[in-house]
Amino acid sequence: MTYETITLDISEQIATITLNRPERMNACSLAMADEINDAVSTLSDARALVITGAGRGFCSGADLQSSGERSITGGEGSYIALTRHYNPLMINLARLNMPIICAVNGAAAGVGCSIALAGDFVLAGKSAYFLQAFVNIGLVPDGGASWMLPRLIGKARATEMMMLGERVSAERAEAWNMIYKAVEDDALQAEARALALRLAGGPTMAYATMRKNILTALENSYAEALLAEAEGQRIAGSSEDAREGIIAFLQKRKAEFKGK
Repeated sequence: MTYETITLDISEQIATITLNRPERMNACSLAMADEINDAVSTLSDARALVITGAGRGFCSGADLQSSGERSITGGEGSYIALTRHYNPLMINLARLNMPIICAVNGAAAGVGCSIALAGDFVLAGKSAYFLQAFVNIGLVPDGGASWMLPRLIGKARATEMMMLGERVSAERAEAWNMIYKAVEDDALQAEARALALRLAGGPTMAYATMRKNILTALENSYAEALLAEAEGQRIAGSSEDAREGIIAFLQKRKAEFKGK
């Protein structure tokens, strides 16, 4: 697939998806959602994923200016756009078998906020902000925001974001435990890359199982979580990385994980 709204780079086993409509603050059209989804499905040579935005913003939300068959406005149009394009993207990000780092520059609004918060590690430049602006145009949060936000920051703060529609700065988001870290703007990409390199050098199969267990533990009972951990340990424990990790521990050296 030829990408027109994103770029995809893979180097040092790190995939970087850059939302690339800077003239529109990377507004997420249906085409962009589909392109991100396609790129996510092609990452077999990568062991970590970085998502960021070109220009002044991460993503200003869904592209409300699309028209015709690609229109996402109106009740039916919004429903089709979500169920056929945006929701499959969010599900596939959640199910990805490698860590995701989101490097948020500028605005992360609407569905752009949801994409940003899909990261396992969310780093944001100090000039960045997160915004649930739906209420300002008479709509409701989507892209999984109504599921993610209460779990990340609690019901009261999630309600504040959704019903008041006000910006949450990067530093405030960090204080709320909504994101991993707020960093200086000029250090954002370097810090994201350094973290991605660290994760790409880790036990990929174990990371994949951790991602799955963290996601399902939010809904499962304690007993179900214990069983999921046991099943995950069976998978991870059979990997080459686990064998290498145990041998390295016994030999008192740093493990060299291969992602297998």
